[in-house]
Amino acid sequence: MKKLISLFAVTTMASTSAMAAVALGGSASVSYDDNGSTGGDVSKNGAAVTTYDADITLTGTAGATTVNLGWDVDGATPSLNVGSMTTTIGPLAVAVDFYDEDNSDPADAIARAGMPDGNDDGGVITDSTVDRSVSVSLDAPLGDATIALDDSGDVTISGTWSGVTVSHTASDDGDTTSAAAAIAGMDITVTNDDGSTTWAIGTTVAGTAVTLDSSKSVSATFGVTGNTVVVTHTAARAAKTKTTTLAQVLQQIRLLTLT
Repeated sequence: MKKLISLFAVTTMASTSAMAAVALGGSASVSYDDNGSTGGDVSKNGAAVTTYDADITLTGTAGATTVNLGWDVDGATPSLNVGSMTTTIGPLAVAVDFYDEDNSDPADAIARAGMPDGNDDGGVITDSTVDRSVSVSLDAPLGDATIALDDSGDVTISGTWSGVTVSHTASDDGDTTSAAAAIAGMDITVTNDDGSTTWAIGTTVAGTAVTLDSSKSVSATFGVTGNTVVVTHTAARAAKTKTTTLAQVLQQIRLLTLT
């Protein structure tokens, strides 16, 4: 009998401990619309409409792993509408979306996930995409720098040296390098995106934050009686094509002949 009581106590404690990492939630609502005397959805001829919505969410956590599940339960057949998992393994972060959202558009005016406007295209769309995904990223220190790798293959090395924060991303779509520093009361940023360089300088003068960037735009942000006011001036970017007339060409030829 003592062994049986001891086994029951251990089982109860184990179940309680497991349930402590599970959170159950949800929401429910009822909406009534009388549609007025003749208004509302034309197909309903102004009839009153009552809509229902009920959802249940379940979140389980074990160590560094979290699983989220959700169900839509207001219909005759409850259906899964959320399914995800996140976990970390050392410097690796893994995110999984295992819910394949149905983006089909039936021939009706009911709003569904992925189709908030219902049958707004006048036809039926068949869902031909797979929305499930897995992403893996790496974030690990390397001396004074941090190296990161995402599931697209982009590698980013970043760090701060002598007050200057530098980040470099190597990507198949073009490398990006950026640097930011605060020097003599000014915040300076420089970015080179696949060969194109932009910069911005910001400072604060008498409570007004002023920013100048490489496109010659100037902005000023300041507070007035509890409100925030932003004034921006964007430089004109007029383009003009240089043309050379026949008379100008002949003049150049004449000058060359004289010399």
